[in-house]
Amino acid sequence: MTTWTGRRARLMAVASTALLLAACSGGTTDDGKDAAAGYDPSAAVTITWWTGQTMEAEKVAESLAAEYHTAHPNVTIKTSAGAPTTDDLLTKLSAGFAGDSYPDISYAFGSWAGELGASGRTQDITSFVNDPSFAWNEIPEAARLTATSAEGKVIGVPALVDNLAIIYNKKLFDAKGIAYPTKDWTWQDFRDAAKKLTDPGTNTYGTAYSVSGSEDTTWHLWPLLWQNGGKILDGKKPAFNSAAGVTALETLRAMAVDDKSMYLDQTDEKYMPLFASGRVGMVINGPWSLLDPLKTSKVSYGVSVLPGTNGDHQTISGPDLWVLFDHDNANQAGASRDFVKWLTSSGTDAKWNLAVGNLPLRTSEKSSPEFAAYVKEYPGGQEFFDNLANAKQARPTVAGYEAMSRNVGDAIAEVLQGAKQPQQALDDAAKKSEGALED
Repeated sequence: MTTWTGRRARLMAVASTALLLAACSGGTTDDGKDAAAGYDPSAAVTITWWTGQTMEAEKVAESLAAEYHTAHPNVTIKTSAGAPTTDDLLTKLSAGFAGDSYPDISYAFGSWAGELGASGRTQDITSFVNDPSFAWNEIPEAARLTATSAEGKVIGVPALVDNLAIIYNKKLFDAKGIAYPTKDWTWQDFRDAAKKLTDPGTNTYGTAYSVSGSEDTTWHLWPLLWQNGGKILDGKKPAFNSAAGVTALETLRAMAVDDKSMYLDQTDEKYMPLFASGRVGMVINGPWSLLDPLKTSKVSYGVSVLPGTNGDHQTISGPDLWVLFDHDNANQAGASRDFVKWLTSSGTDAKWNLAVGNLPLRTSEKSSPEFAAYVKEYPGGQEFFDNLANAKQARPTVAGYEAMSRNVGDAIAEVLQGAKQPQQALDDAAKKSEGALED
């Protein structure tokens, strides 16, 4: 999916979905037993793969499934998108748990990891990925953490990696005589540039931020929180309303309310097209932007790491996952593991992620001809790949994260629109989130 509402949305599912997942937590294999026990790799088996992709990417997935079947004729892979949009997959999965009609492998947004891990339907593949042949450490740490449940069990393999960085309009910077962002920029440098780029006469803003209250709103705050030494949770208790959280949100509030240099997007969907049309000077966004709208626009842009705090330029990665589910069938489970290992290997991933315009999953792909072609086709791709080194922490993989994220997103929106001060808004969000996190 190439828009925020599609592949990158991480939009919050309705509360009833989380409750249904919890109600279905009587699954079988998330109990620590050996995931490889009883697996016969030569047995005839059919597995179901929900890819969560748009039509074009789905065709690539189907061709890869056919390639695997040719090499493993005893394994038939039933491939489909699984749902009309990626966002619908969580609801579809929860219904499948209730009716015992869920797939063996499904695409999932990283923010769903806590809910899926709590369902009791996932495989525990911890020992599988830690085998040296898997090369687990080639995948960025933040992505590996996202695939790991709060109890320390690996429930899937990262399907996609990304991160947030500054994307800036070179023409607007040149017109104002502002030096381009560098790896040494602070948040004060970012704020100063945003003020200079803002021009009410032409309705041009220095920067932009989503105030829809979705995960797009929330996860943009977390790097600032981490850079200031804060934590999202302390165990299962909210910790984002600390002094570090208040400092982080105040940084954004000052630009939105005091400077009026920040375009506030109510939908998640407008700020990138406005950037591409020259109406916003800087955005903090991810490599999916290189596909649409930047590739189709004529804007001259550059990419740089996030501004830093005391030299800390931490970013956030929003990895998506291939989650592996169990049906009490050792051969289905084993074939699923083997297929995902092949799919996420450096050789196959070059045919998958790089072919559809995503960052490579593994560090070993950086010297591949496919990666060289990718960075040539998508300017800024090298900078986003290098910025994965600054993704040092991950969002919590606990049940209740999605409800908490919505509360934090609403708090951010209130502050940036001048309705509340940071401390009050974050305290209110923390109080609202306590029940969901303790369930």
